[in-house]
Amino acid sequence: MATVMTKDAQATLSIEGMSCASCVGRVEKALSGLQGISDVAVNLASEEARFSFDDPARLAEAAKALDTLGYPARTARITLNIASMSCASCVGRVDKALAGVPGVLSVSVNLAAETAVVEYLEGATTPAALMAATAAIGYPAEVAEANTSQSRVKRKADEAEHLRHDVFLAAALALPVFVLEMGSHMIPGFHMVIANSIGTQTSWVVQFVLASIVLFGPGRHFFAKGIPALLRGAPDMNSLVAVGTGAAWSYSVVATFLPGLLPEGVRAVYFEAAAVIVVLILIGRWLEARAKGRTGAAIQSLLGLQVRNARVLRAGETVEVNVHALAVGDTVLVRPGERIPVDGEVLDGSSNVDESMITGEPLPVEKYAGATVTGGTVNGTGSLTFRAVRVGSETTLAQIIRMVEEAQGAKLPIQGLVDRVTLWFVPAVIGMAALTVAVWLAVGPDPALTFALVAGVSVLIIACPCAMGLATPTSIMVGTGRAAQMGVLFRKGDALQELSNVDVIAFDKTGTVTEGRPTLTDVVIAEGFERDTVLGLIAAVEEKSEHPIAEAIVRGAHSDGIAVPVASGFRSVTGYGVAAMVDGREVMVGADRYMIREDVDIGALAETERDLASRGRTALFAAVDGKLAAVIAVADPVKAASRAAIAALHARGFELAMITGDKKETAEAIARETGIDRVIAGVLPDGKVKALDELRAGARKIAFVGDGINDAPALAHADVGIAIGTGTDVAIESADVVLMSGDLRGVVNAVEVSKRTMSNIRQNLIWAFGYNVALIPVAAGVLYPAFGLLLSPVFAAGAMAFSSVSVLTNALRLRRIAPALSEKVRADTSRGQIRTQPAE
Repeated sequence: MATVMTKDAQATLSIEGMSCASCVGRVEKALSGLQGISDVAVNLASEEARFSFDDPARLAEAAKALDTLGYPARTARITLNIASMSCASCVGRVDKALAGVPGVLSVSVNLAAETAVVEYLEGATTPAALMAATAAIGYPAEVAEANTSQSRVKRKADEAEHLRHDVFLAAALALPVFVLEMGSHMIPGFHMVIANSIGTQTSWVVQFVLASIVLFGPGRHFFAKGIPALLRGAPDMNSLVAVGTGAAWSYSVVATFLPGLLPEGVRAVYFEAAAVIVVLILIGRWLEARAKGRTGAAIQSLLGLQVRNARVLRAGETVEVNVHALAVGDTVLVRPGERIPVDGEVLDGSSNVDESMITGEPLPVEKYAGATVTGGTVNGTGSLTFRAVRVGSETTLAQIIRMVEEAQGAKLPIQGLVDRVTLWFVPAVIGMAALTVAVWLAVGPDPALTFALVAGVSVLIIACPCAMGLATPTSIMVGTGRAAQMGVLFRKGDALQELSNVDVIAFDKTGTVTEGRPTLTDVVIAEGFERDTVLGLIAAVEEKSEHPIAEAIVRGAHSDGIAVPVASGFRSVTGYGVAAMVDGREVMVGADRYMIREDVDIGALAETERDLASRGRTALFAAVDGKLAAVIAVADPVKAASRAAIAALHARGFELAMITGDKKETAEAIARETGIDRVIAGVLPDGKVKALDELRAGARKIAFVGDGINDAPALAHADVGIAIGTGTDVAIESADVVLMSGDLRGVVNAVEVSKRTMSNIRQNLIWAFGYNVALIPVAAGVLYPAFGLLLSPVFAAGAMAFSSVSVLTNALRLRRIAPALSEKVRADTSRGQIRTQPAE
């Protein structure tokens, strides 16, 4: 563990990729060459590097140097539950404290979730050091449990219940105080009744007792947290309330028990203001806690999909076990109507499974032997027996929950400015309150002291950094949660903001715009060759390939009853074609560019190939022993939802492009059918990145939608990468957004959620900043010279409580976002296999 010392501190980093003494030498040389780092010792056996450093910033420099060298330092990520955060200023302080711990690479503090996600260098610091750093500034922390969302919801529920108790107790005690002091404003002569019965002094003593119980009973939290923060020079929201109510209470105590210290004209009490302020702010906190609990409703609904027990076959008998006891390979039985416990592959039985809670697709999906099932989905009327493929934290549902939690805890770029402002907001408010008191005492009318007290307390109470701190994270939590319910997963939180700024959306063709399950439609044989023989040779080569087009050719040959021989020496030339030896003959299958590269004359069938391509077919040439043998074509039908989704994206003002390795004629036919604006065809896999750069011309923002392994570089290179969830794991890992459904309606829904969430954030920020900018001067008394209006601290407290609650309520409106397109098209998402009729 690294600690800051007066002399050089020590750090130990865990290094990846070292396999020999040469690696050790390179790592030692790189670290020794950095300024401020000395005494470098690298251990190959433990895969560690130990060194001294003179400044905590050197650790980040060392990590960067190691990464560049190809031996990255291992990092860890931890989520901490942070207690006592009440406003945006708290967020800034916690962020600063954690970022200041040597070895910390990044920090994301979320006020709405009351968590901090910290990425740090393994060995350079520890979770204990991180928790100590926050505790030292008054914000105790603990490592979040695995079921963070569940514990957070329970914590907010407990907090709301505790606050409800405090609210009713404080209200019951504050009501008599309010009536005794303010009754005359509602009932004429009420003050005379009090004076002639119990007496004004007795009334004030009663108010003192009741108000003191309110302040130091239900309201004790404000003083217990706010005063220490103030003494540390890091005041927060609690400090404002403590100073404001404390000033009103202290003034009233002097007026009650030491009246001689005050001029006769200003001997008045404000016990009712102090008590009612506490009540109103507690009400705001109570409503806030309840609303915060509801912001995690989407995660709760996902957690509710998890199954507790499962029935498995053990030693030939069916036994019920806890779902955590399931292992990969277990045979699991599911009865009609039951929820499927884990991901698996069906061994026996058939049924329709409701996958709407995962993919957003409304219609049940047929499952049969060989199909995949997903944990958390609901079995229909049939019984299924399946083999567990992914269990525990590896299931699709567990990964979805993890991705949503990470996205909800993310800090968007727009939050940076808010954090910088709010870090200084509370000290600025205290300064403004002091200035307000000074101005009223200097130039205010009599009784100046009373006016100064009222205005100063109002400024302290009305200021609301809470609203500014909650404006962004609450919208993110609700928006990403609602997106998950619609089958859209934002893997990276900043994608939520980036997607709202996109100008161009580019699509891969196969499996994205089209179904990705082509069928063999045409076999045109060159003179001197026989159809069945050539198709058998072609199928033998393609049987070695995993490309969807290869599968279509093999299926076509088998369906025609053609015997497929065994190929040897298979080789694939990426972006061109494939070749192999079959029955002693060299067979090549691929695009026209492949034939040209291999000096095969394609003139005899070139016109046929162009005609097939113009009709939207993917046409390939086949050559046997260097001579053109055939041109074959496959058709990949456009997904039923693609046209509607593309039309909806057009209506939202996007330019749409398609990037494909297919011939221009084929791609343009698909583009005409779907309404895509621009086609970039004949692109090799490594050329998709260059194609995106072409589309970026004019500083435009690009989103790319793909599903295959060869789409991964483009997904990573785009401003926003969107992966079809039924695609490959590589594509999904490279993407910023994952669509659980197998079609493009998810793109429309992702755009809709992004734009609505960012609009909601802007509304919240405008309200939060506008509220403070407009009402702090009013509280200070700026309207008094012209209109004689001075805001009561009680109304200031009500306005402050309303400000936070209004931000949360506005964010919760995002739960009502409806899917942008009606769910009318059924797609079977088992392994991304969409059933199609053979093309005619």
